[in-house]
Amino acid sequence: MEHRIIIPKNKTVILSTAGVAGHEEGAGPLGGSFDITDNDEDRFGQETWEKSESEMQRLALSAALSKASLCENELSVMLAGDLLNQCVGSNYGLSGFRIPYLGLYGACSTSAEGILLGTLLCSSGLRRCAAVTSSHYCSAERQFRFPLEYGGQRPPTAQWTVTASGAFIISSDEGDIENAKETVLPTVTGVLPGYIIDKGISDVNNMGAAMAPAAADTILRYFKLSGDAPCDFDMIVTGDLGREGSGILVDLLYSEGLDISKQHVDCGCMIYNADEADKHAGGSGCGCSAVVMASHILPNITYGKLKNVLFIGTGALMSPLVLNQGGTIPGVGHLIRFRGDGGM
Repeated sequence: MEHRIIIPKNKTVILSTAGVAGHEEGAGPLGGSFDITDNDEDRFGQETWEKSESEMQRLALSAALSKASLCENELSVMLAGDLLNQCVGSNYGLSGFRIPYLGLYGACSTSAEGILLGTLLCSSGLRRCAAVTSSHYCSAERQFRFPLEYGGQRPPTAQWTVTASGAFIISSDEGDIENAKETVLPTVTGVLPGYIIDKGISDVNNMGAAMAPAAADTILRYFKLSGDAPCDFDMIVTGDLGREGSGILVDLLYSEGLDISKQHVDCGCMIYNADEADKHAGGSGCGCSAVVMASHILPNITYGKLKNVLFIGTGALMSPLVLNQGGTIPGVGHLIRFRGDGGM
């Protein structure tokens, strides 16, 4: 039986968001949107790259709570994850908050996974949840590739791990929604978890090709189940396939009779100036789609510039050890529909 789109039982909104980014991300086209940008070699006042990433998460969640005028004890649970082993970026960064904690690992799809699960928890009776994630170029490089000192060269298909963190406060509290009635809050009107899709890609420098089939699978299932058409959406946002994966996605869907070329944008393509920054195929990492959604896409729903957005967070569920053993790269794509016009 085809798995269905899950519709929240109660109205569930994104109450507030916050984005924290590194200096190269701050120099990009979305730089003016971030709440906090570091100009000190992306260290955020810390002595190691891993501690720097943890500090980004702490800053992002603190900013999101402040925007929502909430204290930490007003959150029921926080869902968080990152790219590092045992999710240490999240574990250490959020340990100072007295909030029940659920750690996640969805690779670059973690922000979508966190929002999806937070929506379901709120819809099931919890009042408010937080979804937080991050990535840091320097910590990810030595986790998945080589330390920076190695100076390895990358092919054109490679993506650059974004140094950023995004936090989202998710609420189904009637008081929150009533208090914000003069504000357009992005409403989650449906979610569709993705399948694990493995097409045999083993090139660690071509994550876009590994993730694109999973994004295509989820998008095809969504349109088949919903009866919607791409033209019903202001944007169909993927995060993050980069330029290589985005082209593959559009071609895969077109071969199935679905043309999303006019609506599709990708967070990995949006965050850097392609002509100025030497980032090859674009951005990637947990923080990429998180900070673009938190600082750009969802605020534009609040501002009334967007009304109907489909977000597919993609992740490459790989391990360096497995790849060294000759394994391939499975992908996943989790889908969330946001509306800003009060529709369900």
